Amino acid sequence: MNVQNLISTQANIQDWQAKSTIELLEEGGTVPFISRYRKEKTGGLDEVQIMTVKTLLAQFNELEKRKKSIVKSIKEQGKLTDDLHGRIKNCVESNALEDIYLPYKQKRKTKASVARENGLEPMAKILMSQNESDVKGKAKQFLSKNASSVEEVLEGARYIVAEWMSENGALRSKMRKHFERNSAVSTKVVKGKEAEGEKFKDYFKFSEPLYKCRSHRMLALRRGEDLGILKMSIVPDEAESMQIMESFFVKGYSASSEQVRLAIADAYKRLIRPSIETEIRKSSKEKADLEAIDVFVKNLRQLLLSAPLGQKRILALDPGFRSGCKLVCLDEQGNLLHNANIFPHSPQKETSKAMNKVSNLVETYKIEAIAIGNGTASRETEAFIKRMKFNRSLQVFIVSEDGASIYSASKIAREEFPEYDVTVRGAVSIGRRLMDPLSELVKVDPKSIGVGQYQHDVDQKQLKASLDAVVESCVNSVGVNVNTASKYLLTYVSGVGSTLAENIVKYRDAEGSFEKRSDLKKVPRMGAKVYEQCAGFLRIQDSKNPLDNSAVHPERYTLVKQIGKDLKVTIDQLIGNEDALSQLKIQDYVSDEVGLPTIEDIVDELLKPGRDPRKKAKVFEFDQRIRQIEDLKAGLRLPGIVTNITNFGCFVDVGVKQDGLLHISNMADRFISDPNEIVSLHEHVEVEVLEVDISRKRIGFRLLSKKEE
Repeated sequence: MNVQNLISTQANIQDWQAKSTIELLEEGGTVPFISRYRKEKTGGLDEVQIMTVKTLLAQFNELEKRKKSIVKSIKEQGKLTDDLHGRIKNCVESNALEDIYLPYKQKRKTKASVARENGLEPMAKILMSQNESDVKGKAKQFLSKNASSVEEVLEGARYIVAEWMSENGALRSKMRKHFERNSAVSTKVVKGKEAEGEKFKDYFKFSEPLYKCRSHRMLALRRGEDLGILKMSIVPDEAESMQIMESFFVKGYSASSEQVRLAIADAYKRLIRPSIETEIRKSSKEKADLEAIDVFVKNLRQLLLSAPLGQKRILALDPGFRSGCKLVCLDEQGNLLHNANIFPHSPQKETSKAMNKVSNLVETYKIEAIAIGNGTASRETEAFIKRMKFNRSLQVFIVSEDGASIYSASKIAREEFPEYDVTVRGAVSIGRRLMDPLSELVKVDPKSIGVGQYQHDVDQKQLKASLDAVVESCVNSVGVNVNTASKYLLTYVSGVGSTLAENIVKYRDAEGSFEKRSDLKKVPRMGAKVYEQCAGFLRIQDSKNPLDNSAVHPERYTLVKQIGKDLKVTIDQLIGNEDALSQLKIQDYVSDEVGLPTIEDIVDELLKPGRDPRKKAKVFEFDQRIRQIEDLKAGLRLPGIVTNITNFGCFVDVGVKQDGLLHISNMADRFISDPNEIVSLHEHVEVEVLEVDISRKRIGFRLLSKKEE
């Protein structure tokens, strides 16, 4: 098995690209580093393609481990032939590999093994050959204490034949494809569970072709089954399945052929259907998981790359009614300066007192923007703040609270604010999210951020790996200020990890700020390979060398110096110098070591050093007339904000404490296969209310506005 060729085929890349990427990964290269700084070696593969290679490589490595285990097992049985060894060695699919191993797999006691113990295997071979017309007469020769009648002999022989059929690799492969293409997913309600399973009512009597069953529906059905509400099956038409098996094994219409037909019925119902259905249930679940995880990954990427307000002094409010609003003031670095409680709403309704306190804090701490959590009392708190008059221009932002309570009770929050309670920590998180969503959200388990779809139903190991990868991708695409970043943010920098992140912070605390990138080499456990992987993604803003605050990798500093020398300018003068860089003949700097893609990246970075790929934060305002779901009616046109995206549409908040569904069919006047073609997370949109079901708290929308530029 040539892994390189298989990966290139499955990843749809060239063989040499697969070979180089595999080598880089096996040398310890990370996906962000390889995609950014090794474009010549990979042919410009992006992060998604490199991650695909990494995933496929891991799968093939696992397959190789399984092959070794199987070969060892068969060899110990004394049944390993050169032909069998070759088939195992050349196998490229796990299902096919297990089919090869199935006849040699150690089994518990089966009906077939009992029949063999009773000496009935020769009779089974006679039936399978289908040349014997007097099967009952032949069966009399095999009568024994444990098979005392002709029918018992024939039944035992059929059990052996049925097992042979179920272990036939060619048949299993054909039946697997038959199940994949022709199965129907069917569910019915468990008797007596109708009331308990009301939310699964649509699936009490349900059936559709497997190939049409969308991932969200499959996961919903499986959840209903796991809760004991639904019974589910995924099988094709039985008659068609039996016909396929008959075409494999039946020869004519002799008496022994009739016995084979009986064995087929037994093999299908008792062995093949349960076995293949289990495989199909597993593969359909894996497919649904992949789709759901893909939805989550897309949402999380958009959320992490949400527009930051930047380093501003923030007054953040975690709103509430009876318990009041927790208020915190943060400096430009997100450090907590002050915290207080105000009670502007009922039942206390200390409006004047609250206004005075807010005004004083805005003035005292030179507040530049206000962040309000979008939970309970959010709209009321926003209205309260907007009634106030300040002596400076202040922008008011509504910020998602999803996951803030998880953070505030976490070990991370306790380490950051050991002397404060969860209410203060939650308000700080809201304020910091406005300043820099990425830096704050890396502290929260992505599953708690509220942008997933059935995230608790999918494979948790795979979900974590995918989410960690997207967090790492986002962190490295933005870059990290090594002198201000928390250890939680540093953890996701290419090649760093949790231990080294902690070492960086400890070194920074003990020795002071890093003055240049090369100082990173002094951090304990910062070896040459790790430095290579992380240096280009870490920024030092006040370094004497301006390249330290850019995405230019230290390994290319000499090249940049040469470019400056050739253009007769210093590096300081080269940064952002469009006139000078436009004169550069890029091709002159191409060498065996440095290719055109790297030089083009360097020039782009020199033009806009340390540029942030994210947009700038914008204020969003709900329709002030609409406060609760009862205010909605069909035909209303309202501003809204996209809060979550699924593969069947997205959810939009219009300020009534209940998100409504903008179904994919109502996004455009054309067919849409992916909602991400039209909307993005936290995008400001205009929608029309189509329907309102107050009792079920369901709202339906139609999209009016186009995606923001």
